[in-house]
Amino acid sequence: MNHLKQLTLVLTISAVLSTSALAANAPTKSFTAPNDLKITVKAISPVAQAADLQIICIFKHSSDDKYIEAMQEINDKQRGFLSTLRERGEFVGELGETFLYTPPAGSIAPKRVLLIGVGDTQGISIERLRLAGRIAVREAVRLQAKNVSFAPTLRDQGTNVIEVGEGDAAVAEQVLLAYDTEKKLQAQNLAPQFSIDEWVMEAGTKYFDSAVAKVGAVIGKADSAIKARNTSPYVAASTAKTTHQ
Repeated sequence: MNHLKQLTLVLTISAVLSTSALAANAPTKSFTAPNDLKITVKAISPVAQAADLQIICIFKHSSDDKYIEAMQEINDKQRGFLSTLRERGEFVGELGETFLYTPPAGSIAPKRVLLIGVGDTQGISIERLRLAGRIAVREAVRLQAKNVSFAPTLRDQGTNVIEVGEGDAAVAEQVLLAYDTEKKLQAQNLAPQFSIDEWVMEAGTKYFDSAVAKVGAVIGKADSAIKARNTSPYVAASTAKTTHQ
């Protein structure tokens, strides 16, 4: 092995150990949610969270795309993958648009990444984040991802219109409601059996306390909404036809 390869290997191992240490020491608060889904708020960057599926919200591409803090780190560690993809027009970021990929080897901790478009920056709203939450959990179930992490990354793209805790709570609420529908479909043999073990809402350290308070509160709200839902089968029972002679 030549010196360059040895140096590359050492740097790769150091990066992995550093990322693991960050993940282990990150402030964390977990809640038990409906359908035995563990919801966790964690102060960690998406690049360091060892998830089966990392989900990131992306604004619609423009000539003024911003990469700040976590977004800059995500793009840099993947050697410009996100910016290249967007600048080529291969992922635009229209509202509800999705893009799934496997990160470059040795770049970031998640096994797979799902980008969800949230449209233009001027139109960002709580309703758009709610939509992203529904899309996210349905895709996670379809992909059979046991450990899922979600990062809105709105401030990391230059907008502070939505308070971080409020945004995280909006996503978490819709995740729980849409996941409940998935579990009902499974119970009625309308979808394959699968359960998510943990759903992590990622937040910056300075927004952690707000995210914990508001996500924790919305879990109770979602639980009440789920208990009030119609539990009758989605498919009406067949009616036997009588043949008259």
